[in-house]
Amino acid sequence: MDTAGDVLRQSLPAMDAGELHVLAVDDSHVDRKVIERLLRISSCKVTVVDSGTRALQYLGLDGEKSSIGLDSVKVNLIMTDYSMPGMTGYELLKKIKQESSVFREIPVVVMSSENILTRIDSCLEEGAEDFLLKPVKLSDVKRLTDFIMRGGEKKVEQRCQKRSRSDDCSSSLSTAFSLVSHPCDLSSSPVLSTLSPSAMSSKKSRL
Repeated sequence: MDTAGDVLRQSLPAMDAGELHVLAVDDSHVDRKVIERLLRISSCKVTVVDSGTRALQYLGLDGEKSSIGLDSVKVNLIMTDYSMPGMTGYELLKKIKQESSVFREIPVVVMSSENILTRIDSCLEEGAEDFLLKPVKLSDVKRLTDFIMRGGEKKVEQRCQKRSRSDDCSSSLSTAFSLVSHPCDLSSSPVLSTLSPSAMSSKKSRL
């Protein structure tokens, strides 16, 4: 007997190579249609479900893992409403980030029509990639999809920048140690060269 997750996946056409697949979760029929339209305009493959429970079923995180092949599910982004009956978007976020080693690294974006700072903070602290206020705009979707497409490049750039900063620090330390290792060559020191001639003479005489 097929689970709900199996049925959902069987109803989907095969995803083209390189196409972003977004799982959108919202209990509002109107909001689901809006976000689906924005994602399709942005050339994304979209799967929409109406609850956090249905999202877990699709991902295979509903406790029936034995009958679901997780490797067959490829999702690049999860967008979920915050306020939903049964399971909130925050609870769905925690399930994905805390209980799934398979989907933990997938970006999760929480959406809400209410601008409540405590909700935003709790979602971001729990690992949400972003928190969007409704109505979600096309510019929001394009920013997210661009971020995912460039995600690998950004990580490489960040690693290179870290290495570059490390090299700069090593160079600065080498300069500092070279000054310490030649205490008598005071005239070449960039710090001591700003002292007056009398101060230089006084220091040399003490040495």
